[in-house]
Amino acid sequence: MSGWIWWAAAAAAVGVLVACDAKRIEKLEEGVATEADVRRQFGEPAAVFDESDGGRTFDYPRQPEGQVNYLITIGPDGKMSALRQVLTPRNFEKVQPGMTPDQVRRLLGRPAQQQTYALKRETVWDWRWLDGQQAKEFSVTFDADMKVLRSDSRDDPREVYRGG
Repeated sequence: MSGWIWWAAAAAAVGVLVACDAKRIEKLEEGVATEADVRRQFGEPAAVFDESDGGRTFDYPRQPEGQVNYLITIGPDGKMSALRQVLTPRNFEKVQPGMTPDQVRRLLGRPAQQQTYALKRETVWDWRWLDGQQAKEFSVTFDADMKVLRSDSRDDPREVYRGG
């Protein structure tokens, strides 16, 4: 498949996913929707995080092709207490040196990609996101002990290299 056809197909798939997500979200009301309702709309989560209050948070990533990640919290009462799109500058600012991969994952959801650089003894996680209409990529670099070393955001290289 030629490059531009692949990009067009990927863009169409992302558009369908975004439209489907909006319809799914519309059907879920905080404080009313149950865990069963959430699973009916979104399916099985990529990960489930137990919360200290007895609730649970479900990770619904739309990576690597999407530009959002959802974390949906089910309270101890079994009702949805929060549905958040977490790939935002405000959440990126919360990523601090010394954090663990689990802490970062609980904040941003599953990354689009993970790459280990053996010679540098670093691992980099990337998420694709939108800043208005501008496609961006947020990266977190972990050191050899898997603690956050640094993070940064830049234009999505896929857009830069294809001239978008």
